[in-house]
Amino acid sequence: MNLLKISRKYHRWLMLFVGVQFVIWSVSGAYMVIFDIDYIHGDSLVEDHQDKLNPDSIDYPLAKLIQAYPEAERLEMGVFLGKEVYRFKQGEQNFLLDAHTGLLLSPLDKTMAVKAAKHYYSGNGEVAEVELITQNPPFELSRRVLPAWRVNFDDFGSPSIYVSAETGKLVAKRHEFWRTFDLMFSLHVMDYEDEDPSNWLLFWFLLFSLTASILGLILTYYRIFKSGADEGGSAEPDDGMRLDKDSGENKRSGKAAFNKEAS
Repeated sequence: MNLLKISRKYHRWLMLFVGVQFVIWSVSGAYMVIFDIDYIHGDSLVEDHQDKLNPDSIDYPLAKLIQAYPEAERLEMGVFLGKEVYRFKQGEQNFLLDAHTGLLLSPLDKTMAVKAAKHYYSGNGEVAEVELITQNPPFELSRRVLPAWRVNFDDFGSPSIYVSAETGKLVAKRHEFWRTFDLMFSLHVMDYEDEDPSNWLLFWFLLFSLTASILGLILTYYRIFKSGADEGGSAEPDDGMRLDKDSGENKRSGKAAFNKEAS
């Protein structure tokens, strides 16, 4: 079996095998390129609050906090819903403390979580659903930020605002375009569990695709260059063929003249 037949046979079967994935790569790649990545990240879903910290307005001194929470670490000051707060960690738990009254604000209740989500959200949609997530988070939320409140809004793209139940911070913002992007990325790298681009399924498909491409180049070479050379050779006969043709024509002409004279 020559190279042309081998290339044609295996190229056909390989393309049947990897052709569907080629289409998936094209569609998923187009989606990820067309949409602006900042929009996919959900940056337009939240307000850019530039809250300024005013240390002079703090009435609860740091010394009292240390006295009440002697093992506090990672202490920081911030602003939550327009008020100065302390955020710190003790053991495995994070705490949110009112810097004016020393009142413990964490864990946030449902009312406070909705208020915080509305504060972060830039849209005008009404709250559609509120849920406290303590375990088994959805694929769009990291387990590291649990517990967290998910506040869904009735707005374009079905946006969701995630607020930490311990710190009151915005930990994630998602909409349907992000969720579709996540699906497209999984399809694009052919990893349907951990979104790890270094997987064996992707490796073998790339290998088969490369083989199919090489076989396709071989077929293209035979179709363009080899067929062109064959046509060129048949279009211009060599001198021997031309001489044989001329001699045949001369013989036929002489025979016709002889018959005419004899008659």
